[in-house]
Amino acid sequence: MSADPLRPATEAVTIAGPAGDLEALLEIPEGADGARVGVVCHPHPVYGGTMTNKVVHMLARSCNERGVPTVRFNFRGVGASAGAYDEGAGETQDALAVIDWALQRFPGAALWAAGFSFGGAIAVRAAVARDAQRLVTVAPAVHRFAVDGAQLPQCPWLLVQGDNDELVDAGEIQRWVATLAHPPRLVVLPGVDHFFHRRLNELRRVVLEWLDSTQADE
Repeated sequence: MSADPLRPATEAVTIAGPAGDLEALLEIPEGADGARVGVVCHPHPVYGGTMTNKVVHMLARSCNERGVPTVRFNFRGVGASAGAYDEGAGETQDALAVIDWALQRFPGAALWAAGFSFGGAIAVRAAVARDAQRLVTVAPAVHRFAVDGAQLPQCPWLLVQGDNDELVDAGEIQRWVATLAHPPRLVVLPGVDHFFHRRLNELRRVVLEWLDSTQADE
């Protein structure tokens, strides 16, 4: 009987963060070799974003489907994570603490960073700081939480955006990408809102196809 990557072994873990303990889930698909590890960042903490968000869950599972363990976590002040919201600066430090923990758990692993909305902007910052091998951002709030255009990842990067997004303007994202020296692979999905209601399977397909295409280049 073959392993089911959609039902990875799941372990609730506590990770020491800069503002106190962070609540996290480590998910390891059967047969994972530890050569890569993914860290996924969730949407805005003040507006109900958590590590159990459906898009965050889908990003973690997509990595699992390709044999990659993932860590998703609650930013400071969310769920059982200590601390309080810190305008993105502290949350970036939270993400770096989780990445460092993951890289200690899987020594020598290449980092895959991912994030949705607010978490997408944080994932961009973290990917630069920790030299990620892959980056996936979904509707990243790069205009609300400053992402320096001069400090962007050099790794393969996928950006998925809905053109009916009510929170992150698709036109602004497209114009921003057009200014970048090393732009991400941009996929704009027609008729898709911010939370990808009824379109999660389409998002999953885009992510998996991109992961497959970039792995072929390794």
